[in-house]
Amino acid sequence: MIDLEADVLVVGSGRLTDRYKDRLRFAGILGAVAFILALMGAPSRSDPTMAQMQWHRRVLIVSTPDAKDPQFVAQQLALSQWTGGDDRDLSIVRIEGDAVSGSSETASELRDRYRLDAATFSVALVGKDGHVALRSPVPVTGAQLQAAIDAMPMRKAGQR
Repeated sequence: MIDLEADVLVVGSGRLTDRYKDRLRFAGILGAVAFILALMGAPSRSDPTMAQMQWHRRVLIVSTPDAKDPQFVAQQLALSQWTGGDDRDLSIVRIEGDAVSGSSETASELRDRYRLDAATFSVALVGKDGHVALRSPVPVTGAQLQAAIDAMPMRKAGQR
């Protein structure tokens, strides 16, 4: 462990003087801020863009103005109980107000591209080729998702 209160810091076999203490403190603060933002659901730079997922993943976009929306809660429950997503190369992108998880794009970019109303709950299933295969203003069940995905040409071709 590094003692930031010592007059001279010793790390390994090297010595750090007072001028490096402030830099280490600042780096520690930046790390803590990044950690807190990650916990709050800030967009992660490691999340892929929709373009990066195209041809590799199907994407279910779940959009809601508020995470406490009963339809959003019902959709989350339906997804948690459905086990068919991994077999069907499905990624989930959640848009809660202005926060996005599962994609590095902004909420407004995604809503504009996929014609999702920011004021209401909606779901859009995007195929690997980028087209919207299913759109719903109400939560969809696992069975509905499975049927929609299994009817897609790329899914049918992959099952042969």
